[in-house]
Amino acid sequence: MINVENVSYTYPSGINALKEVSVEIEDGAFVAIMGENGAGKTTLVKHFNGLLKPNEGNVTIDGINTRELSIAELSKKVGLVFQNADHQLFCETVEEEISFGLKNFGFSDKTVKKRVEWALEILDLAQYRKTSPLMLSGGERKRVALASIMAWKPKIVVLDEPTLGQDQNQKERLLQFIKQLNTQGNTVVLVTHDIEFVAECNPRVILMAKGEIVADGPAKKNLTNRRFVKKASLILPQITQIFNELADLGLPKDVIGTYEAKQLINNLIKGEQ
Repeated sequence: MINVENVSYTYPSGINALKEVSVEIEDGAFVAIMGENGAGKTTLVKHFNGLLKPNEGNVTIDGINTRELSIAELSKKVGLVFQNADHQLFCETVEEEISFGLKNFGFSDKTVKKRVEWALEILDLAQYRKTSPLMLSGGERKRVALASIMAWKPKIVVLDEPTLGQDQNQKERLLQFIKQLNTQGNTVVLVTHDIEFVAECNPRVILMAKGEIVADGPAKKNLTNRRFVKKASLILPQITQIFNELADLGLPKDVIGTYEAKQLINNLIKGEQ
């Protein structure tokens, strides 16, 4: 469990990034943290694995205060994939990149080999195993960074803007991968501006603005609320906008996903036949 209690954080530059933020994320939860640039999203999740420590308040992971643990100790529990993958890539090949963390955590050679193969396959990177990560596209580098974290199978996975640089096929594959992780009991936290991706995921959504949480609840509730969405400097999902225009036909306004939209439209057509 992640427990953030009255956390405030000010950078040395003087930017007050978090203002008495409190939030609890249960084991096995699937959460998206959303808001404009500078809302405090990345600052918040960097507290989860100890990269940042609160100026005020407390952050606990499984009941242990992050001030009492090193970043290395927390990383075994909380895997964080940065928004800019280049900040965590430094090995000569993709294969070496994925194995690096495993070796440093003391996994056996047999386990390292098995997990590297799994990560290469699940994230569609096998063809790049002997390629330098820095020779890949931005989206591919993002997947390498994700693979390097997932290889040691942390209990909590934090993904900062995971859809940046990904085409639609890769987004769909990422969505299935995230759902699989969550089904297996992992806590998954997304930091993203991609409201369409979140609408399809349908997780719990935490909206932030100016270092504060402005809404916390189901995606269907928060992403169809114009006031909440505007406060977080986002826009309504496209499907929600369409169904708002179709409300005169008796269709609900709070639709965010394609599957629900398809079912409602099919029912409407059948009713007119």
